Amino acid sequence: MGMECANIPKMTARKFLPFLLLLALAACQATEPHVEIHGQRYFVEIADDDATRQQGLMFRDEMAENRGMLFIFRREEPRSFWMRNTRIPLDIIYLDSDMKVVSISADTPPCRTSQCPGYPSTGPAQYVLELNAGQAQALNLKPGDPVIPQNIPGIEAP
Repeated sequence: MGMECANIPKMTARKFLPFLLLLALAACQATEPHVEIHGQRYFVEIADDDATRQQGLMFRDEMAENRGMLFIFRREEPRSFWMRNTRIPLDIIYLDSDMKVVSISADTPPCRTSQCPGYPSTGPAQYVLELNAGQAQALNLKPGDPVIPQNIPGIEAP
């Protein structure tokens, strides 16, 4: 009987290990930078300096559905992005200083040539959010809609 009791904690620990790992993963994701749009959460990489903004999502072959990149600029002004060396189609979402949608370049195609077109905002933007193509349509995202930042240094949720 003593041997059986000694095995119970080991079996219990093994049984709950996957649950504990999922709990730890959820805790890590809760502190990861993300934005919420119409109740949908997107974990974002931050591009807040010239080097990371210039690199953006270039040379990537895929991006998880719930991921994106948030470009942060010091001031609000007209913006234009291009897709040079970008391998995946994207939705480019221009946001004002209040994190409200200014305009959207939906289903923006990759560009593998040296002459890539620009995709300008229709008004001043301080932030640009890139998501996988089709996400803006799936969310029914429109100009004026809020994007809620979470755990992003220097940006407070409205």
